[in-house]
Amino acid sequence: MDNDDIRDLFSSLGPIVIKRLFGGKGIYHDGLIIAIEYRDEILLKADEITAPFFEKAGCTQWTYAGKNPSKPVAMPYWSIPGDALDDPDIMAEWARRAYEAAVRTRK
Repeated sequence: MDNDDIRDLFSSLGPIVIKRLFGGKGIYHDGLIIAIEYRDEILLKADEITAPFFEKAGCTQWTYAGKNPSKPVAMPYWSIPGDALDDPDIMAEWARRAYEAAVRTRK
């Protein structure tokens, strides 16, 4: 996904910054990472409060094989629900959840 498409997807939040990040892109709002783009997929930030919403919507959590291949490492990023990609109002809700998760998990 190119940067203009990413900006359009997150336009409801206001300005975002896109930076290169481990073979993909980090998507930031107000200095906080809210999503990543990796292998042409956007993954939204989640936390213990928002992860159940993603799970209920049928989204998948990003995992990767760590040092022990039989135990994948789960990351706090989830796929975007399919209906959000086609409806800016629904996407705005998910983008807001990602930003709120970023605020709560800020270090």
